[in-house]
Amino acid sequence: MEEERFISSIIHCYFIALGVILGGTFIGSIGAFATGEPPMTIMRRIARGLRIWAIVAAIGGTFDAISNFERGIYEGSTIDIVKQVLLIVFAMAGVQTALLIIEWFTQESVD
Repeated sequence: MEEERFISSIIHCYFIALGVILGGTFIGSIGAFATGEPPMTIMRRIARGLRIWAIVAAIGGTFDAISNFERGIYEGSTIDIVKQVLLIVFAMAGVQTALLIIEWFTQESVD
């Protein structure tokens, strides 16, 4: 039961991070288009700026992650640390996937 919830959480983290980047970038580029700025250039800039925020949003905020790390260290529960690291890794994978999609769309690298 616990493993199923954790796998579900990992999948949610991946897609939340992916959605934050893609949604923020595409909606932000509509705003750039409306103000007369080049949307493709703005898309790359927005995607770069949203990377860390997508990871934070995907793992549910930094306080939960820090408290889980603290519990793992002070209570000797290494499984909590491993779970948090896996959640962060999958959130980062979602960000990287979104950046790849944006690179394909804009035909330029997102640094």
